[in-house]
Amino acid sequence: MDMLQVKHLTKIYDGKVAYRALSDLTFTVQKGEFVGIMGPSGSGKTTLLNLLSTIDTPTSGEVLLNGQNPHTLRKNQLAVFRRRQLGFIFQDFNLLDTLTLAENIVLPLTLDRKSLREMESRLNEIAAKLGIVDILNKRTYEVSGGQRQRAAIARAVIHEPSLLLADEPTGALDSKSSKSVMEAMENLNQTIGTTTLLVTHDAQAASYCHRVLFLKDGQLINEIHRGASRQTFFQEILNMLSFLGGDAHELSAVRL
Repeated sequence: MDMLQVKHLTKIYDGKVAYRALSDLTFTVQKGEFVGIMGPSGSGKTTLLNLLSTIDTPTSGEVLLNGQNPHTLRKNQLAVFRRRQLGFIFQDFNLLDTLTLAENIVLPLTLDRKSLREMESRLNEIAAKLGIVDILNKRTYEVSGGQRQRAAIARAVIHEPSLLLADEPTGALDSKSSKSVMEAMENLNQTIGTTTLLVTHDAQAASYCHRVLFLKDGQLINEIHRGASRQTFFQEILNMLSFLGGDAHELSAVRL
């Protein structure tokens, strides 16, 4: 079943010179898929994320999540839609330093006024899947970057969103933490079937996806699917990125 349908999505930013950030983009994501979005800087990745997350509105075309177009909702309905249907993971974690990791994670549930018992049981279940049970009472500055990001992932999925949007989730991490975060995301996708869209520069992170869509100049120019071997997929992603011509610093040449 198509969880997400992107139909003829176009975004033009007006200015002295109109800038076409996305051009007639069409693709679908099925329920439970883990899809990567890659491309050089300026290819439209962030614009796409902003349109999917309803932060920005399309110039033309539409985004349907479970058959519903959030861009047609009124402001208060949109806030509820965003809170219930979407989960977000950012490069800089966006956790609150004044709260423990546990308090950070259950935040989406407190907003929806869930019972303490339900919060407790969901918290324990998700923390166990992400391997952070023993650090739940710690504050953000007492744990590593990788642990912080795993707590941020827990917060992003605890309310069981239809779609998880991850924007460069490994961007601030070293390769070891990055690997543990991607393994955690892959595990969540496999065990609870969270439909995930990952925007990344990192070929190693992208190799955990089922398939990767490549953007260039606001257009979808290619997609590659992962076969049995992640190593082969990683190499294919690297080849595609070098073909697209990104800046050298955007291409991770790390071997798995």
